[in-house]
Amino acid sequence: MLLHLSTWQEVEAYLQQSQGIIFPIGSTEQHGPTGLIGTDAICAESIARGVGEATQAIVAPTINVGMALHHTAFPGTISLRPSTMIQVVKEYVTCLTKAGFTKFYFINGHGGNMATLKAAFSETYADLVDLQIPNADKVKCKLGNWFMCSTVYNLAKELYGNQEGSHATPSEVALTQYIYPESIKQAELSEEVASGHKIYGAADFRKQYPDGRMGSNPDLATPEHGKQFYDAAVKELSNDYLRFLSEE
Repeated sequence: MLLHLSTWQEVEAYLQQSQGIIFPIGSTEQHGPTGLIGTDAICAESIARGVGEATQAIVAPTINVGMALHHTAFPGTISLRPSTMIQVVKEYVTCLTKAGFTKFYFINGHGGNMATLKAAFSETYADLVDLQIPNADKVKCKLGNWFMCSTVYNLAKELYGNQEGSHATPSEVALTQYIYPESIKQAELSEEVASGHKIYGAADFRKQYPDGRMGSNPDLATPEHGKQFYDAAVKELSNDYLRFLSEE
């Protein structure tokens, strides 16, 4: 059930059965020579919809832009500052808490969002109490990073070994190839790929990682691999979401 394709009456009826909602969140940023700029949002959205179908949960509209300031030296990247992203998450959760939702499960596709999301959850809990919103004490937010699922990690290790890398990875590129086979990109990749450098500002990031990759070989990706990653992530996150719903 997709929130943006539902009526308010349908949402009201849903809330009689469940107070849980799934939030896909990703990023709009460079993903190397062959990765789509929307990779992180595409992956999060597709998996979230799969989890929604498997668990009969309502799925909120995708938050497509995340915290990607270190990628902004590459054309096409759009980023929120951490403070802006925290405010966005707080306002989304506050609106839906007023409607009756209390369990917010964020399916995340971008590692750079993780610290900001955790900070946003802490600020949200405090704000809801300060605003004296009913059920504020029942609100819980949880982060589910699809790329950190144990089944996904093990599959990537099996398929790609140390060529998985940590950005513009073959696993995430494969997933986008499965979802959008008509948008598969081809480009010549250098055999040498940078890895192991610390992340600072955008200009330094592009200097250290000139083609946008971080130790990865996305040439190994295939749509068939993408289907395997999709199935693994949907299954693992569906089980995690249901456990989250059952928490008191």
